[in-house]
Parts: sequence; C-alpha cells; structure tokens
Amino acid sequence: SPRARSAMPSWVIDRYGRNDVLRFTKDMMFPIIDFPNEVIIKVHAASLNPIDLSMRSGYGAAALNMKRDPLKLKSAEAEFPLTLGRDVSGVIMECGLSVSYFKPGDEVWAAIPPWKQGTLSEFVVASGNEVSFKPRCLTHIEAASLPYVGLTAWSAVKQVGGLNQSNCSGKRVLILGASGGVGTFAVQLVKAWGAHVTAVCSHDASTLVKKLGADDVIDYKAGNLEEQLKALPLFDFILDNVGGSTEKWALDLLKKWSGATYVTLVTPFLINMDKLGVADGMLQTGVTVGSKTLKHLLKGVHYRWAFFAPSGPSLDEIAQLVEAGKIQPVIDEVFTFSEVPKAFQKLEGGHARGKTVINVISKK
Repeated sequence: SPRARSAMPSWVIDRYGRNDVLRFTKDMMFPIIDFPNEVIIKVHAASLNPIDLSMRSGYGAAALNMKRDPLKLKSAEAEFPLTLGRDVSGVIMECGLSVSYFKPGDEVWAAIPPWKQGTLSEFVVASGNEVSFKPRCLTHIEAASLPYVGLTAWSAVKQVGGLNQSNCSGKRVLILGASGGVGTFAVQLVKAWGAHVTAVCSHDASTLVKKLGADDVIDYKAGNLEEQLKALPLFDFILDNVGGSTEKWALDLLKKWSGATYVTLVTPFLINMDKLGVADGMLQTGVTVGSKTLKHLLKGVHYRWAFFAPSGPSLDEIAQLVEAGKIQPVIDEVFTFSEVPKAFQKLEGGHARGKTVINVISKK
C-alpha cells in the first residue's frame, strides 16, 4: 500500500536555472496528508504551462516561498527539491478525515497551486476544494491539458472580467495570443457563452483557432497589428495573454463608457517581489495597478489584472461545458514520463498550438 512506501519517482529541481537543472529521482518523499481536507492523487497525466518554465528559472521564488512558509519556520533549503507541474488528471488514493465528497478510486482532475509540490510525480497531494471529478468523456491525457489554463481563463473572463453565460451573448471579445493554452480555452469559453470572438495568432494557427469557434482571426505577422485591429468595430472585452507593448494601444480598441474591460494576464507582481522583496514588491504592484486602473477609468474603460486561482467548484462548471461538447482539449504533443526535459524544451521553443502533456504512467 502507498502507506508502506516512503519514496516515489519524480522530476525535481535542486536549484533554479535552465533545463539542465531538471533531475529524475526515484527517492522523492511520498506525499503525506497533513490536513483533514487533503487527498492523495495517483497521477496518470500532467501537463506543462509557461509558469513551469518561469518557476524552473526562479521567477516568483520570493512570493512562493512566503506562501509556503509565511513564518519562516523552515530552513532556506526547504524549498528544494522542488517538483514542477501544475495540472493533474488521476485517481484518488487516499482521503483526509474531513473529505466526504471524494473516495479512493474516483477519477479526478485538478490544478495544484504553485506554492505546493507539483504533479511531475507518481503521487501528489491536493486540498479537496482544489479537486473536481474528471469529465467522463475525456481520457486522463486529454483532461490533464485543461485545469490550469481553464482556471486561468475562467478567473480572467468570469471572476475578474465579469462575463458569464447570461451577459456574454453578442458581446465583441478580442483575445490576444489565442493559440496558446489559455487562449484556446478562452476562445471556446466566450464562444460557448455566445460572444463574437476576434482572435489574434500567427497565420499557421488560424485554422485551429477558427475550428475552436473564432469569428475573425487576425494574423499578427501580416502587417501592423494595431492598424489591423483599429479597422474593426470596437470591443466590449479584451483578454491579453501577450503583454509587452500591446497594453499601450489595446485599450483604445474598447468601447468607451460602456463598462468595457481590458484584462491582462501579464502582471509585474512576482517580478516586483523578486526584485524588491515581498513587502516593497507588493506595495509597488499596488501602486502600479492603482494608477493604471484610475488612468483608464478616467478614459471610460476598465483595466484589470487576472491570476490563476485554484478552484474545484470552477472546475466542476468547466467539466459541465466539456461534457456538453462546448470545450475540447487542444493538445500539441504528448511526452512520456522519461521525456520531461524534452517536453520543457518543446515548451521553451514557444509557438505551441495548445498544450504539452506528460503521460506519467507510461512505463517508457
């Protein structure tokens, strides 16, 4: 039984850096249930997200370490060995005493928050409120591609952006960076809710994005993107997965004084905390978002930042959309568990069409 075992295979890092810091071990400590609401999941499949690359390089370490150990009780070495990977689809092995919703043997999916040990491992521990029943129509490999990007898009579009099933119909939505993991999910989500979707991606991804439901597809390499978008009617909602200079002109594409909202997933929050320390970093970030929000509010549009938020209940709602055929997984490539470094290289190359998935229980 898992209880009798003390170690398991995992991909870990012992320091931050490039791909060569990834190390395979058979001696990673077996996860234990510390709180009564936790469950242990046997990982069948996991997937990679840009945050895994960032975390491998040490981005956000100051904030994540504070979250892992707010009272600084552990030694500085406690953050390593660190297991990356946020998405999991698998089977519940063990439940804490207060978990009534799940039982061993249940097939589940989840996105594990970045301050916890990740899913590139044989087993992972999660809070019951982060976990949801896997959609029955998906395999574990398909299911593992959705939770992190799905919850990030859900947070940006619904929680922060205020769009939902009842108010989205007929709204003009612009998605910048539409062919990546979050983009492919967001296109399908707002389309399922009845929006008119304009998607920006490169030409070779346009067929995929159209298939997912985008009404207009703009190739950002075919001339000046700003000019191409300004030729279109104004938008009610913009989701920005790209950041950079886009922010300087994208807000001008919104309808003024109509409640139109720009939501960006590219925020300086963790960079500020790495550079300035936790307190000053949070202060600097607060000042930045406050001043930007006010500046744009005076111009008649809403400016917002969005973050990934772990949530079993939101995954339940996403599962319903998947079961109804409204959202499908978009998988770029599947790697075996022994090929994790290759999967990281693939992700680092950029230009993904959907997700990079790891088949954890493949024996190769």
